[in-house]
This record gives sequence, C-alpha cells and structure tokens, in this order.
Amino acid sequence: IDVFLARSLLEKLYLFQYPIRPASMTYDDVTHLSAKIKPKQQKVELEMAIDTLNPNYCRSKGEQIALNVDGTCTDETSTYSSKLMDKQTFCSSQAASNVSRYAAAVYKKGELHLTPLHGILQLRPSFTYLDKADAKHREREAANEGGDSSQDEAEDDVKQITVRFSRPETEQARQRRVQSYEFLQKRQAEEHWVHLHYYGLKDSRSEHERQYLFSQGHGLAENTELIKSPSEYLMMLMPPSIEEENDKPVAPSNVLSMAQLRTLPLADQIKILMKNVKVMPFANLMSLLGSGTDSTAVLRCIQQVAMLVQGNWVVKSDVLYPKDTSSPHSGVPAEVLCRGRDFVMWKFTQDRWVVRKEVAAVTKLCPEDVKDFLEHMSVARINKGWEFMLPYDEDFVKKHPDIVQRQHMLWMGIQAKLEKVYSLLKEHLTPKKQEAQSAHPLVVSGEQRVNMAKAKVKQNYGQLEKEFQKQKADMKSSDTSMEVSNIRIKEEPLSDEEPMDTSAYEGMNNGVINGLHMEEDSTDSLNGHLPGGCIDRVAQELKAFVSSTFKKQFVLTLSELKRLFNLHLASLPPGHTLFSGISDKMLQDMVLDTGCKQILVPFPPQTAASPDELKVYALWEAGDTYDQHRQVLLEIFSKNYRVRRNVIQTQLSQECGEDLNKQEVDRVLKDCCVSYGGMWYLKGTVQS
Repeated sequence: IDVFLARSLLEKLYLFQYPIRPASMTYDDVTHLSAKIKPKQQKVELEMAIDTLNPNYCRSKGEQIALNVDGTCTDETSTYSSKLMDKQTFCSSQAASNVSRYAAAVYKKGELHLTPLHGILQLRPSFTYLDKADAKHREREAANEGGDSSQDEAEDDVKQITVRFSRPETEQARQRRVQSYEFLQKRQAEEHWVHLHYYGLKDSRSEHERQYLFSQGHGLAENTELIKSPSEYLMMLMPPSIEEENDKPVAPSNVLSMAQLRTLPLADQIKILMKNVKVMPFANLMSLLGSGTDSTAVLRCIQQVAMLVQGNWVVKSDVLYPKDTSSPHSGVPAEVLCRGRDFVMWKFTQDRWVVRKEVAAVTKLCPEDVKDFLEHMSVARINKGWEFMLPYDEDFVKKHPDIVQRQHMLWMGIQAKLEKVYSLLKEHLTPKKQEAQSAHPLVVSGEQRVNMAKAKVKQNYGQLEKEFQKQKADMKSSDTSMEVSNIRIKEEPLSDEEPMDTSAYEGMNNGVINGLHMEEDSTDSLNGHLPGGCIDRVAQELKAFVSSTFKKQFVLTLSELKRLFNLHLASLPPGHTLFSGISDKMLQDMVLDTGCKQILVPFPPQTAASPDELKVYALWEAGDTYDQHRQVLLEIFSKNYRVRRNVIQTQLSQECGEDLNKQEVDRVLKDCCVSYGGMWYLKGTVQS
C-alpha cells in the first residue's frame, strides 16, 4: 500500500473525542447549536441540543433544573429560554500533551493518505449551570436575612481602615507570582473566545475541506519524509539507547585511532579520513584502509565525500561545513561557505596556482575564511600565490579514465552554478598559462601515446567493433554496393552550433583535469561515423532520457536540460552509447520529436539571460486529464512573461468551460510554473 503525507491541513486538524451519548442526544448536524475556541490554550466549548421529545427524557427533571438556574423570570440572560433544560455544554481538555505520533488516515483506491494531528481534545459535560443555580440560591437567602436590618446595625458594621503602600516587587517575587496557579488561571481567563461556525457532514464546505485530507502531489519531493532507506527505517524502529551512547569513551576531536577506525563501515572510514586529511592521493587512501580492501568499493565511496582535483581527492565542502552551521570568523552560513570553497576547488581544476585576492574579490568573503579554504588544499609561495599542495597524480588518471570523466561532468555542473551565482567574467573562466603547467610533463612520446590510446579503444569498445564487423560482413554477403562510410549520423554545420561539451573524448582533452588526450579513433563518433546499430541505440537512449525528463518537469529551458543531461551522463557506466557526442541541435530536435513544443516567452528587453535560457520547451501532451489545462496555461505565457494567479484561473475557466477548484489549479501551476513576488512565471524564466 502506497503511503502519502498530506500537508494541506497541517497544524489545523484536531480530533474531538465525544463522551458516550445518552439515548436522548444524537451528535448530528442539528445538535451543534454553537461552538467557540481559545486557540492558544486549545480549549473548545460546544453547545449541543437535547432531544426533549425523546421518551427517555425526564421532562419534570428538565423543568426543575431550568427553574433552579434561571428562576421564574425569563430574559436575555436566561440559560434556558424555553423553561426546560433543552441543551448541554461540553468543554474540552487535552487528551495527550504530545500528539506528534498521531495522524488521521484516509484509505482510497489502494493509497493511504496521512495528515498529522495538531491536537486531540476530549469533550466532557460542563456543569457551570449548577454554579449559577447555587449563586442565585445564596442571593435569595441573603436577601431574606438582610431585609429587616436597621440603621444602627449598619453603623455597627463601620470599621477603621489602615492604608498601606506595597513595596517594590523584586525579581524573585515576580517570577514566583508569574509561575503561581492564580496568575496562570488569570492569563487563561483573559484570552478571548473565538466563535466558530459549524458546518454539517453533508455541507458543501465540509466536502471541500475533506479533500485536503488527500495528498496534493503524489510521489513528489514533498513526500520525501516517508522515503527512508532500510538502515534508516531500522534505526527509527530501534533507536540506540542513551546508556550505550554514554558508555562510549569520547576521544578528542583531533585524535583519530586507526584501530577504532577500521571497525567502522568503509564509507564512514573514508569520510573520517578525508575530513581530517582534506587532500589525499588515491594510493595513500588505499594504504590507510589496510590490505584486502576492494578498490572498486573505495572508488564508489570516495566519490560521495570528495571531488577529483588534479588527480587527487579533495573533501567536499558540505562535509566540512554541514547544514545549519556557520563560519567561526564571520558568522557566514554554511551554504555561502560551501559556495566559496567550491570556487577555490574549481580554480585548482583549471590551474595549479590561485591568487588569494582574486578569490576574495569574487566570493566577497572575509580574508580569514578565504585563507582557511586555501590552507585546506594548497601552500603559499612568496610572490607567486597559492600552489596546489600535491603533485598531479598521473597514474590515477591513466588507470581510471571513467572516474575522471564522471568527475569532469560534475565539475561542469558546478561551474555552471558558480557562473550564475558569482557572474563570472571570461577572465575568471580561462585558465592562466603559467610555467606551472609544465610541473607534470608527460614522459611518453606522441607515437607511444597514440599506441596506448588505440589499445585502450580496443579494450573498452570491443563490443562496438564486433557489431561493426558483423554489419560489414552482412553487407558484403548481400552484394550491396553500400559502403560503411555512408552510415552516418546527420552532421551539424560547425558554423552554426558547436557540439555540447558532454563527450567523453572532449572531457579527456583537458590535461589539468583529466590527464591524457583520448585516442584519435574516438573522434569518429563526434563526426557521426558510427555503426548503423549504434546510431539507433543513441537515438533510443536520447529519446528515453528526454521523454522521462519532460514527464517529470513538463517545462525546461535548454540550459537546464543540458545541465540535467550532463548529470545523467555522469551517472552512466563507461563505454555507454550516449558518450558518442550529442550536439545542441540533436538535443533540440529530439525534444521536438518527443511531442514537446518551444514556448516563445516574451522576455523583458533588459534581460540578462543567456541564449540557452531564452529557449523554453514544454511537454504539450502528457496523456492525462490536465493536458488541456496545461496547453491553455502555456498559451498564456506565450503572450506574457509573468501573470497573476487570478488571471490564470479566469482564463482556465473560460477556455476549459468549467469552474476549476483550487486543487486542480494548484496541480497545473505546480507542473509548469513557479511563484515569485506574488507573480507566476514559467519554470526557469525567473530573472533575479
């Protein structure tokens, strides 16, 4: 059974527990005469009718109670205007102080929807009318006894009064008074009642509110609280006891026991080592983990806590600066620190030298924070700047080209974010040509490099070679004059667009990041010289990616689509068909082939968006009931850059010929738009 978390009634949903009702009272829509609440105290009073015509109702007793409470006079202050006890008041009390474990559940069509409860209130009969009857009885007795008193008796009652002035209240006395029962009762009595309107079970308003018990977005990111790994779920079911945690000796933060370290899981060992060392070659890491450790498992774990810089592993910024922490120097939040440190790491992927003033000018951080970043991974050189502390690890780059390529894709995504956040200029993006680039010269000749590259191609792409030979043999046997060279992917004119920087081979050409240049044979894929079977597989893989992406996002700019494609490539295994090289035009053509349309959004003239951000594509038909609504919404944004919600809702109602409820409008807007400053924009088109 799929479980969904509904948030629409969060901090608004209460559970009322009624007492076992007598036969003369039914909790239906008619019995609720009035209701009022004190929100801060979570106190509720309900006034409910009693069925006086029920055979179980004692009429004489009801008349006697009404007479005792109100007397013989009937006015606006009377509790029972009908001279009969025809109603009863119920007052609430909290059933549980902590209701975080409780939720209201609705089961529908194989789905269980949960809404957390904000309070559980038990309703009990209130007998304040008896206090009112006692008060009137005492008044009558006092009136009978004091009616014959004389003036002399009144004079005897005169007493001398001594006036005293109160001393200034001390702080301790004030705290005792505030914590006293009388003071708390007074504070509770001062809170005003808020009168409520009761809607019956079959009322249209109740039907509308009941829909909010269902989750508004199935399987979206808002339900991630219910998605836990098996280990996390087990930890929630059986949390470690506090006594066991206290028994463990606490070592100083700067002391690391290798014997205790090796008792931890491999991922935790690597995280602790990288957090302490910060920069480490892969060979050193393997030696610290001990003999018998699987290098493949280490490679898989190291990529979760570190990034590859010049063939060495540097711990990720979010590991050093966790969420909700801040700088000890300036108090800057962790998010800003991570962004600045990522910029320093990225600069070292471009060059072995970094200038401190340049980093401070771009990141706008204080000098102490910048110095911490640089000391993590570099060494200061007089009159030169900061040099990366470890030499270029050429051995790792040669042995693991797939890891190098994946890390390069990740750095491309980080670079795109840094460009947008810091508005980087061209001089920041272009690595400086210094003599430091010769610090790791290649010791192999050009001819040896080509031979090694060819051998690597045969090893990694042997399967493609077999398919190519098989096709060639089939064409010869059928006596066709068609040559292999004619089997090509459509070539793009170089003057119009350059291929996207997603190719494995282009990624390998960066000497500082990825090391050796790739094989000369691999350039065929960029020009479209692929075996026929491979062409179809590339198109199928690309179409599957585009189709699944737009079914999740609905609206994407070309810039965002390319970023998602780069991340997709980084997750693929080495030798995948999509590494054959995909140009911008091929990607855009595939978007149009999968049923998407380009939305010509009228951006403002002063926009600073890049050409890729100005190209907006949307899925025109998803095959669900909201296709028509989304198409109307996209037509609106083809004429307007930003629109108010009421305009969108009016246009949808007119075009679709029906009154849409709030839930349906929210669903359509969530698919295609984002809200900013009270206005709605298509996804990816908001300009800061």
